[in-house]
Amino acid sequence: MNTKTLFITGASSGIGYATALAAARRGWNVIGTARRVERLAELEQAVAALPSPHGEVLALPADVTQAESLVEAVRRGVERFGRLDVVIANAGLGQRGALVDSNWADLEVVLRTNIDGLLHTIRASVSAIQKNGGQVVLISSVAGQIATPYTATYAATKAFVSSLARSLRLELEEQGIAVTDMLVGRTDTEFNEKRRGAGARTGSNLPTMTSDQVAESICTAIEKRSQTVVLRPFDRLILLGNTLAPWLIARLAKKQYK
Repeated sequence: MNTKTLFITGASSGIGYATALAAARRGWNVIGTARRVERLAELEQAVAALPSPHGEVLALPADVTQAESLVEAVRRGVERFGRLDVVIANAGLGQRGALVDSNWADLEVVLRTNIDGLLHTIRASVSAIQKNGGQVVLISSVAGQIATPYTATYAATKAFVSSLARSLRLELEEQGIAVTDMLVGRTDTEFNEKRRGAGARTGSNLPTMTSDQVAESICTAIEKRSQTVVLRPFDRLILLGNTLAPWLIARLAKKQYK
């Protein structure tokens, strides 16, 4: 069957929303989850308005910090579409501010979302996708590969994502499941507005991508069953610089986030 079914967390905005639309344009079905019900309704309307033929979307409210809500969303999605091929663990939050001065409640919600939410998503979905030799797509960040003062908690959670991807790939290979680590660079979404702590970034002149560009890269990675994806030459340059002169990249990052 060429029609895939994708399970996407954080589908109400940004990269998750754009990926749901890009997948539907390809004729793939989407189970999209998020906490904001009204934004999920907008996603359903946007998919319905796509030129035919297109895939279908089942939008379900779910909180990635609550394991049982993801289990139920997967169950309902498989009941609707009859299969699950790909899970995209996209939901995440940012945080900005000096580690020792930051509000613990802000740090905790980032940890619970970016780490617990990732684990809950994988554990809820793998039993379904293994029936089809499926794929796990983890949304990590270039920031998780370098030292990023004043956004250390967020970057550490993304380092966790990439580390988990490498290990999980070996755990699941005998089941025919591919694991893709998407190292996403700076993207123009609502992410900054929802960032915990010191708020939106100011004064940055670094290039940004659109969520649509990231979404297309995610869909391409699904088609190719890629392992690790760095989306732009600019981000590859940052990672190369971090290998050759990590102290310099760290100092430049400090200027960006302080």
